Amino acid sequence: MMRSLYSGVSGLKVHQTKMDVIGNNISNVNTVGFRASSVNFTDVFYQTTQNASGPNANTGTAGTNAVQIGLGSNVASISVDLSGTGATQRTDRGMDIMINGDAFLIVKSNGNTYFTKSGALDIDANGTLYCTTNGASVLGWGVDEDGEIRKDTAATLNLMGGENAYSDPNATTDVSLSGNVDQKDPLVAYSADGAGYPMAVSFYDNLGNLCTAKYSIIQTSADSTNTYSVRLHDILGADGKSILKRKDEASGDYVSTEQPINFNELDLGGTNYTVDASSGDISFGDAVDWPILTFNSVTGAFTSVSSDNGEALNLNLSADNNPYPTSGVDIDFSDLTMYASDKTCKVKPSRGGANGDGAGNAAGTLNGFSIQTDGMIYGVYSNGDKKLLGQIAVATFANPSGLESVGNSMYAATLNSGDFDGIGIDITEVGKFSVGALEMSDVDLANEFTSMITTQRGFQANSRVITTSDTMLEELINLKR
Repeated sequence: MMRSLYSGVSGLKVHQTKMDVIGNNISNVNTVGFRASSVNFTDVFYQTTQNASGPNANTGTAGTNAVQIGLGSNVASISVDLSGTGATQRTDRGMDIMINGDAFLIVKSNGNTYFTKSGALDIDANGTLYCTTNGASVLGWGVDEDGEIRKDTAATLNLMGGENAYSDPNATTDVSLSGNVDQKDPLVAYSADGAGYPMAVSFYDNLGNLCTAKYSIIQTSADSTNTYSVRLHDILGADGKSILKRKDEASGDYVSTEQPINFNELDLGGTNYTVDASSGDISFGDAVDWPILTFNSVTGAFTSVSSDNGEALNLNLSADNNPYPTSGVDIDFSDLTMYASDKTCKVKPSRGGANGDGAGNAAGTLNGFSIQTDGMIYGVYSNGDKKLLGQIAVATFANPSGLESVGNSMYAATLNSGDFDGIGIDITEVGKFSVGALEMSDVDLANEFTSMITTQRGFQANSRVITTSDTMLEELINLKR
């Protein structure tokens, strides 16, 4: 009877432990990345009152089994299945990621390396990527001098420090013209002092300043209706003022700044242009041989422009003594036509070539971040530029269930889980990230409540063993009155 008392006590203890685990599971039903635990029992300690014996052929005696009395139960294991991927919770937040694959995010907290399934990420005041569930820094790989991912030791990802705060400017290298030049437009008709059809092309210089080249097209002669002279008139700097002239504050006269300019291999800088002191008008002189734009006189299709490749003119502002240097902007005329319309020219310049390349951009400041399904993190800048800043690394283990929970949705490696090599792997080796989603808790409430009922009944039954054993002891004591 004393043995039954202690067996009942051990049954109460293990069922209380299981109830504790169930309570923890239910309390984390909405915890991101949580994995439910399960409890297994085992029987322990047996008192053998009679050993087993084998049959005896000489005496004809049969063998007997051992006679043992069990002494209760114990908790064999509290296990967690950390493999695979849980259900998806959509958040539509660009910094939330879910691991589709048998892997963990690598995080660092208080100098220790841990692992987590929670992908609720954000950027702290220092620009470090961290997990909002536990405040731990997320580890990954940075970029080298060529802007490529450097997969060495996994380290904290500082996404806002140093050169990441800005995006470098890129000079415009290509401008494309599209539209129609109508030969009956009065603006393009030849005249000795005619201004021609005005066009303005904007471009970024090497420093990210937005400049504007003002030029025009006009018929080369009164008799020629399909050839046009392309003339440069002025270039405006980022402040909207001409870089070819300035106003002398002392005299009030306009004077030349003598900026070195090259337009389609023609040196137009220095003394090759003059500025009218009173009006400020710029003239390049009769000696300048302006490029010629030619169309097919029968079909109106573009034929050529007098340049090296026959399609584009190059505008170059030399860096010497020039506050707005460029390495050369190719202005492509090949998409222009000369069809009859309404006696009005309609030409539209666009920065960039036919495929949009070479448009250039100003310097930009960091506006936000974009995480890709392969863990690549790009900085998004105010000038529309995107720059690779790093990549999130993940870790895998031979036995994920061997990881040890340390709280705050973090796990530590153990001897039974396998070691972490300090580098990590690319998520594409095991799956991918889902961006704008989080991994939900895998707690099944129906299963937990069912387990709660069986646990309650098990606890109740063990308590009955104790009360019944107590009643039997009471009867034994009452034998002597």
